[in-house]
Amino acid sequence: MVKESASVLVDVRKYDGRLSARWTAVRLGEDEHGVWLGTAQGVPVSSSTGERPGRFAHVMLVPRGGWWTATFCADPGPEVYCDVCTVPDWNADGTVVSMVDLDLDVVRPRGGEAHVEDEDQFAQRRMRYGYPDSVVAAARQTCEWLMERVRREGDGGGGVEPFASAYRYWLGLIG
Repeated sequence: MVKESASVLVDVRKYDGRLSARWTAVRLGEDEHGVWLGTAQGVPVSSSTGERPGRFAHVMLVPRGGWWTATFCADPGPEVYCDVCTVPDWNADGTVVSMVDLDLDVVRPRGGEAHVEDEDQFAQRRMRYGYPDSVVAAARQTCEWLMERVRREGDGGGGVEPFASAYRYWLGLIG
């Protein structure tokens, strides 16, 4: 069992194995939606282009068995940013979580409507790296599933949980 508040290395790769993003987060806890990781503003984020400080404090939800992760940012960042990726894989002691970014993103800007980003990158990299048909199908199905849940309801609500308000508790833990 992993202790809450333990450091977790988040290692995100592209399909060809090159680094997409890597940073250290704090394991805040776990609920029915998955494992919640917190990252303060300014934490260094490494990528294939170098290192930069994180622009926003955020929490990341790592679901159990889903082909996605969800990031919920403090203001002024996007309210919800979901990455379609391979199923996140934890190492044995829970100190590293890794996944392959499949380029499709479902984003809900603060106060705005959800939309899909990077469909062109997905199409290009699918061909370049030869994504198997099963990966393409899982990515597209996950993207549709996320859009249904992240979009705001007609009454101005914020989608369904965990995309509506469950994240606010966890985001409040990192300020």
